[in-house]
Amino acid sequence: MRTSWNGSVSFGLVNIPVGLAPATKPAARQSDVSFRLLHRECGSPIKQKRWCPVHERDVESDELVKGWEVAKGQFVMVEEADLEAIEQRDTSRSIEISRFVTLEEVDPIYFDRTYFLVPAGAEAARRPYVLLLEAMKEAGVAALGRFVLAGKEKLCLIRPMGDALALETLFVHEDVKDHAEIDEAVATSEVREPELELAKQIIASLAGTFEPKELRSEYRESLRELLEAKLDGREIEAPAEAAPAPVVDLMEALRASVEAAGKRSRAPKKKAAPQKRAAASSRK
Repeated sequence: MRTSWNGSVSFGLVNIPVGLAPATKPAARQSDVSFRLLHRECGSPIKQKRWCPVHERDVESDELVKGWEVAKGQFVMVEEADLEAIEQRDTSRSIEISRFVTLEEVDPIYFDRTYFLVPAGAEAARRPYVLLLEAMKEAGVAALGRFVLAGKEKLCLIRPMGDALALETLFVHEDVKDHAEIDEAVATSEVREPELELAKQIIASLAGTFEPKELRSEYRESLRELLEAKLDGREIEAPAEAAPAPVVDLMEALRASVEAAGKRSRAPKKKAAPQKRAAASSRK
């Protein structure tokens, strides 16, 4: 597995050589199809210009500087040298573990991006990696730490993931929004026991195991179908808009949901349809 960063995990006097490899594909946060802006008349890609309205001319890259807007139209200029001065430069390339916590204590809302920690190639160097992995599994803990990646300080959480260690970069606390307003609104709503029992029945009827392969994007599939059709000169009809659902009594809706879920669980399962061919990118 190709790594984008190499260093070590450090706690106490222990240093475990590791590499860092992204656990998701580069396009994981967006559609796997990217677009460019074109001129509708001729189909040419549009070029973005850096235009100064005061001097009424294009500005070269060496004339640009970052600015922090303190009031409307008022900026403080910040040079790259100023930013470099406060960036942490860690020559040790070490992920410093500060404490071990139970994984349940850390809400996933703090997770930013996932990496795999890749053990070193030499067998003697892999043994400490396996030892840390097994010890964390048995203790049921994850490790909180920090390190420097591309000149930026990163907070992180290391957790067992099967027979590997995964590293989650974390958002800082001030970047996570508070949900007290929702808590307050929920606290004023009363839940009746019959409604709760029906809701639990729906949950039980839909209970199952987590299958990662079922995580698929209908939008991506529809987008590929649209692009294939346009490439072949075909038109795809837009789906009709669904009528808004009528407002019904909560108990009535719960009972109907339980009945519908029961019918689905008794219905014979259909065989999975073969996967469609890949989009235009896979064309020969």
